[in-house]
Amino acid sequence: MYKYSLNKINYPTYMAKINVSVAKLRIRGKPKMKEETLTFYNGVFIDLGELVLFTGKVIKQMFQPPFEFREFIKHGFLLGNKSLALVVVTGFIMGLVLTMQMNPVLADFGAQTLLPGVIAVSMVRELGPVITGLICAGKISSGIAAEIAAMTVTEQIDAMEVSGTRPLSFVVASRVMATTLVVPILVIFADAFSLFGAFLAVNVFEETSVTLFINRSFSLMGFVDLLPSTLKTVLFGFFIGLIGSYKGYTAGKGTESVGKAANSAVVAASLTIFVIDLVFVLITSIL
Repeated sequence: MYKYSLNKINYPTYMAKINVSVAKLRIRGKPKMKEETLTFYNGVFIDLGELVLFTGKVIKQMFQPPFEFREFIKHGFLLGNKSLALVVVTGFIMGLVLTMQMNPVLADFGAQTLLPGVIAVSMVRELGPVITGLICAGKISSGIAAEIAAMTVTEQIDAMEVSGTRPLSFVVASRVMATTLVVPILVIFADAFSLFGAFLAVNVFEETSVTLFINRSFSLMGFVDLLPSTLKTVLFGFFIGLIGSYKGYTAGKGTESVGKAANSAVVAASLTIFVIDLVFVLITSIL
């Protein structure tokens, strides 16, 4: 029935040929993989270098008259107004959930009186700024990137340069200054509503007055807690606006580049927030 018998097959020789062919395929694939890896890392470093140059140009436009006060106020109001509800609700839920999770743990040690102070310190130092920064990275940075990318695709940026209008000042610097101011204000609202949520959660377990809750909340908090959190929220806002503007300003020519700019702006801004937070944590732990 079969033309060749299975016993006549030289299995070692056959397997050796298979191994040689697989090795050849791997050798052929390695240069391609190396080339793709080098291209990726070259693109990352080139992107970082262009971002540094772009940052220098934007900062220069911030201090070079005439100043775009109307654009600054308009974008500050729009960006803050669109993100306020989401930030407030998130902060309220974070304070509520964190309090309900921490209360049984502290009750086991008889330290329930420390609960408001622990919640206040954790929200003001870490959770409030980081959660608000991530929300703004997903909402504000992507919106800025998509808007500026659409202007780039439709050649509105080129038309501004031809007409003598400074697009870096009118389009970019005004948005970056607006986010630098708006994000710290949103963090304050998030911290305030998180404490309000914590107050409601504390009253579920025991009746506590507002005055007593506020005194216990700020009893564990000092200047060392407020200063780093305030400074890093300013940096959060600056880089959220800067990265969104950069991704939109350097978008390619095509409608698909709008989506790519918004997506990459969210990823880059979120990673930048974590890096800045890590640096501040290391500095405050050393000091």
